[in-house]
Amino acid sequence: MAKVVTSKMLMALQTESKSLELDNSAVKAKELALKSESDDSILARLRDRFEILDDMTRAVKAGKVKAMIVTGPPGVGKSFGVEKVLSKHDVFANVANDQKLKKYEVVKGAMSAIGLYSKLYHFSEKKCVLVFDDCDSILLDDLSLNILKAALDSSKKRTIHWNTDSSLLRREGVPDSFEFKGGAIFITNIKFDHVKSKKLRDHLEALESRCHYLDLTIDTEREKLLRIHQVVTECGMLDDYELEDYQKQDVLDFLKANTHRVRELSLRTVLKIADLAASFPDKWQAVAESTVMRRA
Repeated sequence: MAKVVTSKMLMALQTESKSLELDNSAVKAKELALKSESDDSILARLRDRFEILDDMTRAVKAGKVKAMIVTGPPGVGKSFGVEKVLSKHDVFANVANDQKLKKYEVVKGAMSAIGLYSKLYHFSEKKCVLVFDDCDSILLDDLSLNILKAALDSSKKRTIHWNTDSSLLRREGVPDSFEFKGGAIFITNIKFDHVKSKKLRDHLEALESRCHYLDLTIDTEREKLLRIHQVVTECGMLDDYELEDYQKQDVLDFLKANTHRVRELSLRTVLKIADLAASFPDKWQAVAESTVMRRA
């Protein structure tokens, strides 16, 4: 029965998130408000938000902050920024090519409660960090949520218990209780305060009360375009491509001119178009019409 409930909750969350993304009146109101804000002002705000994301990630890594929730639309660099910061602290593990030395891991997709318990145990030491990237199923399962609440409790000693016999945990050498001293980062596309379902809201608020909550404030097409331009021009996202500066600008101009037709307005789409510009320099626009854009 629990799995059925969780499935329904996940479906409800996906339905709500889609409607929020496409039809939210707050987004439309923000678009009107942004008309009086300059591009430079928006870029400065976004730059500040992503600098805060970097700083907060370092704080979680250092053990000064227990947990953080990062929300923003897909394809704006949420995961990339977090992983970039954490990987700098795992240089020794990367050089030694030893996964046992790694102090962080990115978890994506669905995860069971027992899988969550085991993963928390393996990253329970100080300065270890677990990143849950679009792993929303653990937020909506009662047992998983209770495990997370214990792991991120405000008390000085955070002890997690598994009170059901499990051969899986025995095989992995995972005890039935342990102290969690690590940190957690949750990356999601969902704005917690926009969820309408009381059941979903109660689940999410229980986690939010234990975490710092960072909204990257990227809601409109204009903000997404400016963020994409920022990453390409300031962060050198296309530097690995053998493209001249004018070609990189052509890619950005093409995306801007076809904002309403591309399948996804995101950094991933920029990379797809850049792939085409590098592969088919004489006809990449025509190929892009067929591969990254909806039919007119």
